[in-house]
Amino acid sequence: MRTLQSASLSPTAAAMPFDRLAAELDARRAAHLYRQHSLLDSPQGARVTVDGRELLNFCSNDYLGLANHPDIVAAAQAGAKRWGVGSGSAPLVAGHFSVHEAFEARAAAFVGKPAALSFVTGYMANLAVITALAGHGDAVFGDKLNHASLNDACQLSRATFRRFPHNDLAVLERLLTITPARNKLIVVDGVFSMDGDAAPLAELLRLAERFDAWVYVDDAHGFGVLGDGRGSLVAAGLDSPRLIYMATLGKAAGVAGAFVAAEQLVIDYLINFSRPYIYTTAAPPLLAEALLVSLDLIERESWRRERILEHVASLQGSLAGRGLMASMTSIQPLEVDSNKVALGLSAALREHGYWVAAIRPPTVPTPRLRIILSAAHSAGDVAKLGADLRQLLDRPLDQSPEQPA
Repeated sequence: MRTLQSASLSPTAAAMPFDRLAAELDARRAAHLYRQHSLLDSPQGARVTVDGRELLNFCSNDYLGLANHPDIVAAAQAGAKRWGVGSGSAPLVAGHFSVHEAFEARAAAFVGKPAALSFVTGYMANLAVITALAGHGDAVFGDKLNHASLNDACQLSRATFRRFPHNDLAVLERLLTITPARNKLIVVDGVFSMDGDAAPLAELLRLAERFDAWVYVDDAHGFGVLGDGRGSLVAAGLDSPRLIYMATLGKAAGVAGAFVAAEQLVIDYLINFSRPYIYTTAAPPLLAEALLVSLDLIERESWRRERILEHVASLQGSLAGRGLMASMTSIQPLEVDSNKVALGLSAALREHGYWVAAIRPPTVPTPRLRIILSAAHSAGDVAKLGADLRQLLDRPLDQSPEQPA
């Protein structure tokens, strides 16, 4: 029997295929853009254990404080006992359980749409919808501050992809006027993930009606928080068949996954033509059990949203005039002068007992701290962060330590 023998390579020759990768990583380090994991050793919450140290958590998108809610945990445990752990198959083969169907019906009713379809992640939902609805000869139009998953989906759709300046309706109108495409899709975030501001949805819908287009809204950061928890479309008072709505379920809902809500015809089309849906194993049914409880909590416990508004007012007051961007959502970005300053402030805050992320290009055009306020925080947590961060901002920048992140 013949055995395969590998060629003998010198250490230098063996490294050559990866020299370019190493050089690009070195360049990122030099530009203060290198990224690496922090290790959590606790559930999500206002306080978490990060790299062996307990910190006040202002990083997580767990806006309503539901990620470790005992009722949701119990529902997941009961779901595992009832359904097992894995779904076993793609939804159109043997992976669509009755509890998946129950969640989709509940989610559609919750956001005021006729039908819904669940996905494993929000990234997958964006890829699934946009590539199914747009292709060669069509046109998609995206806000320049859209999430990366939206941009990737638009590019992969093979439609003509045009980006317009952030919330610039005049430019979008001009692009819609000159496009020869028959099918047109406008793609926006409901709440922009790094600035915390909202899309002008009513005006976008008017343009869609005028130019016979659809509007796809990724409401990852609005669902559960705006419109009595029902999301950005409800908050804006909008209801139109042209509006296709997506919400992720790992942020305010505290679990995982996503759903798309739209007219029944659109959902039927996605089931039949959306490759990321057709060719992916369904999410574990235990998550649908957990999500049904999460929706009940979102609907019932309005105090969680009220607390977030109180936190926003507190932090905005503490950091007035110090670079905090105008946002009335949980996302409170603090713009700074450079990547180095962003990393330095993040490291200094960690020394003071806070976990606040430094966000840098290419994720955002300008470096910043992304401060996330949650219903899990107390008023004292937010007030203390505001006071300590104000002191750090007011001292000479060269006293802010830096660490890789």
